[in-house]
Amino acid sequence: MGVLDRFRLDGKVAIVTGGSRGLGREMALALADAGADVAITGRSDSDLAATATQIRGLGRQAWTVVADMGVPAACEAALAQALAAAGRVDIMVNNVGGRRENVPLDSQPLESWQRLMDLNLTSCFLGTRFAGAAMLARGQGGRIINVASMNAMVAGRGIGGRHYETAKAAVLQLTRAAAADWAPHGITVNAICPGLFMTEANRKWQQTKPELIDAIVANIPMGRTGQPDELGPLAVYLASSAAAYVTGAALVIDGGYTLW
Repeated sequence: MGVLDRFRLDGKVAIVTGGSRGLGREMALALADAGADVAITGRSDSDLAATATQIRGLGRQAWTVVADMGVPAACEAALAQALAAAGRVDIMVNNVGGRRENVPLDSQPLESWQRLMDLNLTSCFLGTRFAGAAMLARGQGGRIINVASMNAMVAGRGIGGRHYETAKAAVLQLTRAAAADWAPHGITVNAICPGLFMTEANRKWQQTKPELIDAIVANIPMGRTGQPDELGPLAVYLASSAAAYVTGAALVIDGGYTLW
């Protein structure tokens, strides 16, 4: 087997939460391009359909589930529906999340805090627990990829919504703990920590708070934001046999922002 063959995902089935747009879509498409069939969840039926069409255009099967993964009961139901449709899960990508609210810590309502913790942390816990249980029952190992953030390690500058930093830091420790528990069973659990990528959500931030985006870019050694399609190859690596000895890791992809 050549080294590039070790990155192939032929015959694998992936579930990507929040896979209808943004970084989730790019990871779903990259996994499909590498050979995996993919189930995706999202809130918009039209976005899901468009991404599923792209996946099928790569010669792979695609399944879609409409759900708000930030609502725990809906998240659990969507995961069960995705597994029933796809038949199994070899690769789980817990991608759902977002800052959503730029609110100062000293004035954030408890309801807002809990709702956004459910979005960024509880959804990841549920996806990790769900995939881990299915992989343990099947007995053939698997790959779990949790999308955290560079803000798991450093606080965002000039912005509120500290639920985000808190939840993403917890995602890293959940990743490490699950990795330790399941390593003997051939299940790897790793985290991706993206920096500033120009997704639809961040383009909205750029329109409403351009000074915030400019300040972040000014502190990126590479001097630019990331492009969404630059994240897909990292997900493929972690999902593949090339990363068979990598578990409990947090891979930062931020253009160097956290170096300073």
